[in-house]
Amino acid sequence: MLKIIVPISFLTFLIDTSGFIHRIDFVLTPAMGFLGLPPTAVIPLLLGLLTGVYGTLAAMAAMSFSIPQMTLIAVFILIAHNLIQEGIIQSKSGLNPLVATGTRLLSAILMVMLMAELLDIEGEMLSAAPGSSAAGQAFGFLLKKWAVETIRLCVKIFFIIMTLMVILRTLKDFHLAERIVAALGPVIKLLGLNQRVGMIWLTACLFGLSYGAAVIVEEAREGNFTPDELARLHLSIGINHSILDDPVLFLAFGINPIWLWIPRLIAAVIAVRVYLFFNRWKLRCPL
Repeated sequence: MLKIIVPISFLTFLIDTSGFIHRIDFVLTPAMGFLGLPPTAVIPLLLGLLTGVYGTLAAMAAMSFSIPQMTLIAVFILIAHNLIQEGIIQSKSGLNPLVATGTRLLSAILMVMLMAELLDIEGEMLSAAPGSSAAGQAFGFLLKKWAVETIRLCVKIFFIIMTLMVILRTLKDFHLAERIVAALGPVIKLLGLNQRVGMIWLTACLFGLSYGAAVIVEEAREGNFTPDELARLHLSIGINHSILDDPVLFLAFGINPIWLWIPRLIAAVIAVRVYLFFNRWKLRCPL
């Protein structure tokens, strides 16, 4: 984790203090403004989309964002991160990678646009001065500030991950996964999924698409699932996976836990329901 967070955080710090982002404001402002975010938010968003949650955490640790802005960034990346690698995993276990990636990106954009209205993010943007993180401050002071904040963040994340590892290890050692799937039957149904895919769903929820890839691919190939069951499953877990370790990492930034869990759960439910609606519509109105 430190091998990812520290170097990326330092490079982000250098980019931020150089003022490079602010020289291309004319390109970034319309795109980021569409999401209710400042131009500098492009760095944590791109890092998250390409590398995963840790890249976004590193960038956020090196830059100055308000709590509402960090909340929007976190929600976007929790829904749409590490798209290339996870898109390949989903393609090998039942869903077209373009559909998987497109659904996650669209869901992230729409959810963040809605949340920007709820959080009154426009006021935050108006009150934030461009380049305020570096303007008028000595490089040495900023470097010291970055180092202190990065150390604090790493310590917080260490204790969070250790707690989660104990929980996950306990579930594995006591073979509780099957019992959890049975107990969560109503929740799985609410998500629009068949309980037959419950074990894959739970694997993705607890371990994510990357760490749980081997189990997900093997179960999908050997489970005799229908294409419809796999499509619904992947639409859901593509948006809402790693429900323990990914969201809690953002708690270190002081983000309200409600925004870290509820929005993408809602997005996952809506994505599956929209898929079911169009399937029924195609059956009733064949071309």
